[in-house]
Amino acid sequence: MSTASSFNGSITTLSPAQFQLRKTHLRPTFFACNKFNSSSPVPPTLIRNQPVFAAPSPLITPSLREDMAYEEAIAALKKLLSENGELETEAALKVSEITAQLQTPADSKPNSEAVEKLKQGFIKFKKEVYETNPELMAELSKGQAPKYMVFACSDSRVCPSNILSFQPGDAFVVRNVANMVPAYDQVKHTGVGSAIEYAVLHLKVEHIVVIGHSACGGIKGLMSFPDAGPNSTDFIEGWVRIGLPAKRKVLAEHGDAPFGEQCYICEKESVNNSLGNLLTYPFVREGLLKKTLTLKGGHYDFVKGSFELWGLDFGLSASLSV
Repeated sequence: MSTASSFNGSITTLSPAQFQLRKTHLRPTFFACNKFNSSSPVPPTLIRNQPVFAAPSPLITPSLREDMAYEEAIAALKKLLSENGELETEAALKVSEITAQLQTPADSKPNSEAVEKLKQGFIKFKKEVYETNPELMAELSKGQAPKYMVFACSDSRVCPSNILSFQPGDAFVVRNVANMVPAYDQVKHTGVGSAIEYAVLHLKVEHIVVIGHSACGGIKGLMSFPDAGPNSTDFIEGWVRIGLPAKRKVLAEHGDAPFGEQCYICEKESVNNSLGNLLTYPFVREGLLKKTLTLKGGHYDFVKGSFELWGLDFGLSASLSV
C-alpha cells in the first residue's frame, strides 16, 4: 500500500462553496525502511475498567521543607490546624497518617532519586544548552517565532525535540494520545483548536507536521476498541475514535493482515486522517491557498531507527462557467 495515495478522497467533505480542489494527494518526500512490523496478532489488553489510583482532594497544604526536622513538621501542622479551625475535625482524622509519613527514617527517601534526576537534568540542560547559547536565549526572552507546529504522541519514547534535534524556539509542539488532530469544532477539543489557531494566526508557523510512531498504544486501542457502544474508559475511547476513518480504511484494505501489521499501517493512516482534519480549519486552508503554510505527515519507527516524511499537495481547480 502506498501511503502517498492513502489520503485520496479524505477532504471531499469540504464545502464546494469555499473552494474547489484540483488535486489532493500525499507525495512521499523522504523514505526510510517502511517494512511492516508484524507483531503479535493478539490485541493487547490496554485499559482496565477502573482508575489507576484515586487521589483525594487535599484538606491542608502545610509548608514542609525536605530538610525539616520531625518536630518542626509537627509544629507546622499544629499551627496550620489552629489557624484553620473549620478544618480541625476532618483534618484530625488525617494527622496520624501524615505524622506516620513524617516519621520515615532519614535515610529512606523514596522520592530522592526521582528528584535528583530532575535536578541533574536541568543542570545538564543549563550547562550544555542554556549557557552555551546566550544570544539565542536572549532572543527567545523577547518572544518566539517557530517555523514548525508539530503534533506528536505523548508516548515517552518519541519526544519530537529529541528525534528531530529541535532547539528551543524551533517548534510549537502539541502532544496527545496517538498524535491525533480532531476536525474543527468550537465546542469539542478546543484545546487542540486553540493551539492550531495560535500557531497559524499569531506565531505564523510555516509548516504543520503530524508525526506517528511505531508500537503506538493509542492506535492499538483504536484498532481494539469497538467503534460504538458503552465505553470502558472515561476519555481514551472517545478520543481515539477521531481516527475511525483510518481504522475502517485499514480493515477494508488489509482485513486479512495480522493485527500487528494492521496497527502499523493504521499508525500512518491515522496521520493522513489528521492531515485531512487540519483542512477543516479555515485559517489552515487560507494558509495553504496563500502558500504560507505546508502540511506534512511523518512516521518514526523507533524499533528500526527510521523516519518517513511525506507532504500534501494542494491547489485550486480552474473556474468553470456554464
